[in-house]
Amino acid sequence: MTPPVRVLVADDHPIVRDGLRAALGPGSGVELAGEAADGEQAVRLAAELRPDVVLMDLRMPGLDGVAAIRRIAGTGPRVLVLTTYDTDVLPALEAGAHGYLLKDAPAGELVRAVLAVHRGETVIAPAVAGRLAEQVRKPSRGALSRRELEVLRLVAGGATNKEAAAALFISEASVKTHLLHVYAKLDVRDRAAAVSEGYRRGLLTA
Repeated sequence: MTPPVRVLVADDHPIVRDGLRAALGPGSGVELAGEAADGEQAVRLAAELRPDVVLMDLRMPGLDGVAAIRRIAGTGPRVLVLTTYDTDVLPALEAGAHGYLLKDAPAGELVRAVLAVHRGETVIAPAVAGRLAEQVRKPSRGALSRRELEVLRLVAGGATNKEAAAALFISEASVKTHLLHVYAKLDVRDRAAAVSEGYRRGLLTA
């Protein structure tokens, strides 16, 4: 008899973990190996418990899901994203995820996805496949230059344009220009979104 696929669930909402615990019950071919409430715990338990699959939420306190996937990737477990949002498909896959589902997926679909990922398949929910195709079709906006990254890091630390200019020994106008380039390359419209996108892409670290 084939042993059940061992799954580590990583989600910061207890009610979600309760639901997943029920979905991965006896008879599903899957068993719960452990639960994590944030990214750091997920990374630690993935190393300790050696599950077959990590079921990973993306929006969690502290270390987020994408960063956690990046640290788990290549260590043994395969990662299946289970999230509410359809906007982080490409970053999650680039970090090393093997599948991407939304939390409104029926329990049966979730179990089938876990088993498929364990077999080495890549599973993308139909609802997010269009989003992925759209992101892939976008022309590359290029990597941030060293100076642009320096400006972004200062902004992330709370520096104003004037403070960033003083720290880098450049004019305030130059800081504004670098920020405009950062916005264009990260496909965002303001400072807060640029910082958030910077963390999401791993350009910034907490």
